[in-house]
Amino acid sequence: FQCHGGVAGTRLGLLMASTRRGRRLPMSSTSTVCLLVIAAAYLQPAMAFGFSPSLNPCTNRFSVGGSRAQKKCSLTMSSNAMEERMQKTKELLSYCDSVYKTTRRKTRTVQCGDVPIGSEHPIALQTMTTAMTTDIQGSIDQVMRCADAGAQLVRLTVQGQREADACSKIKEGLLKKGYTTPLVADIHFAPKIALQVADAFDKIRINPGNFADGRKSFEEITYENPEDYKAELDYIEEVFTPLVLKCKELGRAMRIGTNHGSLSARTLSYYGDTPAGMVESAFEFARICRKHDYHNFLFSMKASNPKVMVQAYRLLAAEMYDLGWDYPMHLGVTEAGEGEDGRMKSAIGIGSLLQDGLGDTIRVSLTEDPWFELEPCTKLRDIAMNQKDKIWTPVPTWKETTRNFMSFSQRQGQLPLQHESDPIDIRNVLHRDGSVISAVSLEDLASPDKLYYNLGCKTAVGMPFKDLATSDSILLQQSPAMDASKERTALRRLQEVGVGVLCPAQELQARPIPNAIAVYDLKQMPSKGAKLPDGAIRYALTVRGDESDEELAKLKSSEAVMLLLRVPDEVSRVHASRRVFNFLKENSID
Repeated sequence: FQCHGGVAGTRLGLLMASTRRGRRLPMSSTSTVCLLVIAAAYLQPAMAFGFSPSLNPCTNRFSVGGSRAQKKCSLTMSSNAMEERMQKTKELLSYCDSVYKTTRRKTRTVQCGDVPIGSEHPIALQTMTTAMTTDIQGSIDQVMRCADAGAQLVRLTVQGQREADACSKIKEGLLKKGYTTPLVADIHFAPKIALQVADAFDKIRINPGNFADGRKSFEEITYENPEDYKAELDYIEEVFTPLVLKCKELGRAMRIGTNHGSLSARTLSYYGDTPAGMVESAFEFARICRKHDYHNFLFSMKASNPKVMVQAYRLLAAEMYDLGWDYPMHLGVTEAGEGEDGRMKSAIGIGSLLQDGLGDTIRVSLTEDPWFELEPCTKLRDIAMNQKDKIWTPVPTWKETTRNFMSFSQRQGQLPLQHESDPIDIRNVLHRDGSVISAVSLEDLASPDKLYYNLGCKTAVGMPFKDLATSDSILLQQSPAMDASKERTALRRLQEVGVGVLCPAQELQARPIPNAIAVYDLKQMPSKGAKLPDGAIRYALTVRGDESDEELAKLKSSEAVMLLLRVPDEVSRVHASRRVFNFLKENSID
C-alpha cells in the first residue's frame, strides 16, 4: 500500500503527511496510509485531509467590499440570475476528454517568450519571486536561481510605478547574463502600469476581480436583471482594451487569472461566492480579447481551498468545451502554505486536475523561497506525464453514472457496528470524519515508544493513549512470532486504547493476534458465517479495481468492515478507483 495524495490519488509517498480534523499526524519511517484511499480517487470526498464536506451556499443577501465608489456595500443577488446560471451549468456534460483514462485536453498553443504553452508541449513549470521588484539585483538573482532550479516561467509582482520602472532593468540584466526565461507581470488595480510593463515582460497576468474595479471600496450594488449587470461591462471594455491591443501588437501572452478570494463586488452581487462566478468573471475579459482577435491568452481559477479550486477549473473546462474554446490553463492553489501542508494542498488540487488531463502550466505555491517550489512542481508534472504516456492495463469496460463533477460531498459509509460479544470496542477502528491507517512493520513494533509517537499517541509512563491526531488503525504485513512478547504487548496496548490492528488472514492463521481484523483478497472473501482465523473478530477486503463485474458483485453480500484498494502497478489507480466507487454507489453498498 502507498500513500494516495488527495482527491486524485496522486502518489507522493513520504512527501505528504495525512491530516484530519484540523490536526497533523506525525510522519515516520513507516508510510502513513490514508484509509479512504478508495474514497480519495473517487474525486468527491477529500475528508481524509480535514476539509469541510460542503461549500458555503450563496445567501440571497450579503455584505462584501468592492467597487469604485465610497459607500457601505450591501449586495443583493438576483435569484433569477442564479437559477438561470445553475440551469446552464447542469446542462454541461463533460469537463475532460475521458473519465476512464488520462487524456490531455487539446488546446491551442500560447507563446510566452520562447516557451510554448499548450497540449502539444510539455507542462511548463512556474514560480514567483519573493524579492521586492524594486530591488533590481535581488530580483535578477532570484530569477536566475529559479531558472537554474527548473523554472520555465517566473512571475514578479508589479504593484505600482516604481516596480514598473524596474521591470525593464530586470529584463535587461537577465539578458546580459544569458537568461531568456520568460517573465510574467502580476498586475492588480493598475491598468496603466500593465501597459508599461508589456513593453518589457513576456506575459501579463490580470485579475478580473480588481483590474477594472480599482482598489476595494464600497457602494450599493443591486442587480435585478441581466441588463443592469451587463451595463458595467462597457467600463471594463474601455479600461481593458488598450492592454489587449498592445499585447496583440507586441506578441505578448496574457493570463486571465481569477482568484476566489478577490472576486469583484459586481460578480459577488450577481453570482455569489461561487465557481460559476469565477468562470464568468474570467469570460467577461476573454470575450473582449476575442472581440479584438487576440487569442494568445490562457486562464486560471485559483483558490486557497483545493475543493473550490478543482470545482472551478472543471467548470471552466466544461464551459470551454461547450463554447468550442481551446485556451490553455495554468493550475495552482493560492497561498498553499509551507512544508507538508502546502505540498499536500497543491497535490490535492493540481494532482486531481492533471490526472484528468487538464492543465498546461503549474505552480506549487509555497511560503518558502521560490526555488523550493520547483521540486514538488516537477514531481507533479512527471506523475502527470507518466500517467498520460504509460500504457496501462485497461480495467473492464464500465460507464460512469454516479459522480457529479460539479459538486463535492462526503461519501456516506457504514462504520463498524459493535456486537455485545466483542471483547474490544470495534467502533474505533474507523472515524466518521475520515480514517487514517498507518502501515507498521515488525521492526516498528520492536520499538514501542517510538511507534506510539509516530502513530500520534499521547503517552504516560510508557503507556499509549489515543488522541485526536492518533492513527485509527495500523496495517501489518506480517504477524509477530508467538514468543515476541515486546511486539505483542505493543499491539495489545494499542488495541486497548482503540487502535485497530489489520493483518493478512494467512498470517493470522499461522500466528494469531487476539481481536485483530483479518484482511482477505476479494477472491478469498469468506462466506457468510464462515469461521475467521483464531482471534480475528472482523474482516476487511482488498480490491484491485480490475476485477470482473461478477467478482465485484461479491461485495453485495460482504460483511467486511472496510475495503482497501490495492491497485496493481500496471493499472491506473485513479480510474480503477472510480470504477470501484461507481459500482459501490450504483449498488448501494456502504
